[in-house]
Amino acid sequence: MNHGIMVTRSSMPPFEEYINEIREIWDSHWMTNMGPKHEALRAALKAYLSATEIDLLTNGHMALELSIQALRLQGEVITTPFTFASTTHAIVRSGLTPVFCDIDPVTFTMDTSKLEGLITEKTCAIVPVHVYGNVCNVEEIQRIADAHGLKVIYDAAHTFGVRYKGQSVANYGDVSCYSFHATKVFNTIEGGAACFRDPELGRRICQLKNFGINGPESVIGVGANAKMNEFCAAMGLCNLRHVDEEIAKRKQVVERYRARLGQVPGVQLNPIQPEVQPNYAYFPVLFDPEVFGASRDDVFDALFANEIYARKYFYPLTNRFQCFQGQFDSAQTPVARRVSEQVLTLPLYSALPLEEVDRICDIILRCGRK
Repeated sequence: MNHGIMVTRSSMPPFEEYINEIREIWDSHWMTNMGPKHEALRAALKAYLSATEIDLLTNGHMALELSIQALRLQGEVITTPFTFASTTHAIVRSGLTPVFCDIDPVTFTMDTSKLEGLITEKTCAIVPVHVYGNVCNVEEIQRIADAHGLKVIYDAAHTFGVRYKGQSVANYGDVSCYSFHATKVFNTIEGGAACFRDPELGRRICQLKNFGINGPESVIGVGANAKMNEFCAAMGLCNLRHVDEEIAKRKQVVERYRARLGQVPGVQLNPIQPEVQPNYAYFPVLFDPEVFGASRDDVFDALFANEIYARKYFYPLTNRFQCFQGQFDSAQTPVARRVSEQVLTLPLYSALPLEEVDRICDIILRCGRK
C-alpha cells in the first residue's frame, strides 16, 4: 500500500533479529523493572555514547523532566522557544518559569550573545537545545553557567552519536537528555536516556523514575513511573548494531539534497558545523519568499499535493502555544519567530531512494520559478 513519502520512517532491524532478541523475555517473564535487556542496553549505550554515566527512561521527555527535578531547581530557567513542546513543558511541569532566549540564525541553537542579559537573581539553570543535530555553543554556555553558578541541562534529543572536537555531546552540561522515539536516528520504539557525571544525581533520577522507591519497604520521595521496558530495550539493542550503517545511508540522502538545493537563491540549508561529526538527523530548509519566489507554506502545499509529507518543524514557537497565551511575547525572540515561519524539514530516512529525493527537489524548484 502506498502511503506517500513521510517526513521520516522508523529504523527497524530484521524481523528475525528482534524475535531472537526478545526470546529470553518469554523464557524469563521479566518484562520491566530494570531487567537484563535494560541493563545490557544501558551498558551498550554508555560505551557507544562515551558517557560517564547513563540511565534509561520510558521516553525522552521524562528523561528531561526528571533530570530537571533531580537537580532540585527553583526559579527561572533560560531556554529556547525553537524546540519541541517537550522542552518547555518539562520546565513548566517541574514548577519552574521558562525565560526564552533567541536563536542563532545559522545553527538555530541558543544565541549565546543574548544569554547573559537574561540572567537574574531568580535564574537557576540553562536548558539549551541541540537542534537538527547542530551542536550548541557549548563552551560559551558553560563559561556563562560557571560564572553565575547555574546548572546546564541539554536537550540532546537530536544529537544521538554526534561528536564535537572528538568528544561525545553526551558529556556536556550537568545532564544531557536523549530521545529514542521511533522517529529518531536511533530508536527503542519509545525511550530516552539521561547522561551525567555525578553518581548522586544519577541515584536521584533512578528513584524519581521508579516512584521515589528506595528499597522494598522504603519510599523517600514522590516520583513517577518512567522505567524503560524490556521490549523497548531489546529493540534498542538490535537497532544499535545497525545505527552506523543507518547514519551512513542518511548521509547519502543529505548530500543529494545539498547538491540539488545548495546554490538556490532564497534557500537556506542546515549548516555544516566545523569539528562536528554529524548524525544527519534532519534536513531543514528555510525559504525566503522575497528571494525564492514562494513561501514555506507554498512549498509545503505543493509537496502535500504530491503525497510528500514534509513538516513545519518547529512551528509554532513554544512561546506562542495556546496553552501559554498572554504569558510570553514572541516579539522578544524575533530570529526564532522568523525561522519558525520559514522552515520546512524535508523527508529524510535511510531507505529514502535518491530518485525520490530528486522528485522532491524538482517540486520545490518549480515552486520557486512561478
